[in-house]
Amino acid sequence: MGFSEDNMKGVVLALLSSGFIGASFIIKKKGLRKAAATSGVRAGVGGYSYLVEPLWWLGMITMIVGEVANFVAYAFAPAVLVTPLGALSIIVSAVLAHFILKERLHKLGILGCVMCIAGSIIIVIHAPQEHAITSVQEIWSMATQPAFLLYVGSVIVLVFILVFHFAPRCGHTDVLVFTGICSLMGSLSVMSVKALGTSLKLTFEGKNQLIYSETWFFLLVVATCVITQMNYLNKALDTFNTAIVSPIYYVMFTTLTILASVIMFKDWDGQSGGTIMTEICGFIVVLSGTILLHSTKDFERSSSFRGSYGPVSPSLSTRLCSGNGELLKCNEEDVPPSEDICFRRQELY
Repeated sequence: MGFSEDNMKGVVLALLSSGFIGASFIIKKKGLRKAAATSGVRAGVGGYSYLVEPLWWLGMITMIVGEVANFVAYAFAPAVLVTPLGALSIIVSAVLAHFILKERLHKLGILGCVMCIAGSIIIVIHAPQEHAITSVQEIWSMATQPAFLLYVGSVIVLVFILVFHFAPRCGHTDVLVFTGICSLMGSLSVMSVKALGTSLKLTFEGKNQLIYSETWFFLLVVATCVITQMNYLNKALDTFNTAIVSPIYYVMFTTLTILASVIMFKDWDGQSGGTIMTEICGFIVVLSGTILLHSTKDFERSSSFRGSYGPVSPSLSTRLCSGNGELLKCNEEDVPPSEDICFRRQELY
């Protein structure tokens, strides 16, 4: 199947989006650290001092630019093409974290980056063409089909369980809780973004879709989902290492988004079984690359910590560090290298 002009526009916009979003992770992380150092209360435990931190807002603006590019990309290309290209944001984030945040990138992590790129190329080459949509009401009929309503209902139930049951109990110790909430809501926001983007595209082409209530409903869903995502993404970034949050969030978000898109927009209709399998293989390569990037980086930190300092007793680590590695007041004569040890332990979380 030929690669259309609309698909090409979607790819270019998706790549630009990933670059901006990957950089925003690093800028926001530095802003969160600076805000926590100033106020003494981290975002991960309910602090909102980052809202008056200019560096955090710079990261937020960078992310908004990336999201706008991503928003427009969905208006031109199917989600199964645009979403996996977000792997580039993992590469950008990992490389910048290595140089700016001093979160060391393991050599095998480079292989993970290469796998992400290779898998993305496979997906781009075999991506399906976008189905022609003539009105927002057509999208609404897709969104209200029983299969997609079942998916939406399942997502809402899971989000409520994560927010009210798991987040208070293990949100600060299990990275899957906060990232799970972001990913589940993200899959719904992408479907609404695609619907809204298509509506605006048709409007600019002379087919006004703003007169339909469905367009404004999709806008409301986008706003609700994005606000929820940003809140829990801030908690995840402040609580856990950037190089851990980014790949896990990408894997979960991409998987759920592609599933939602296949159900709602039926992206694979009209494609041969071989082409679909090739796309799935490319997606698996991308997922494997992100998992490798995450696993080897975490292993490197653990090995580096054990090799440099040896095992640290629970009582000593409790005295030295709190939460995300914040220093507690301790006796410098008893523990001279406490600052270094705390920094190392922070990298493990």
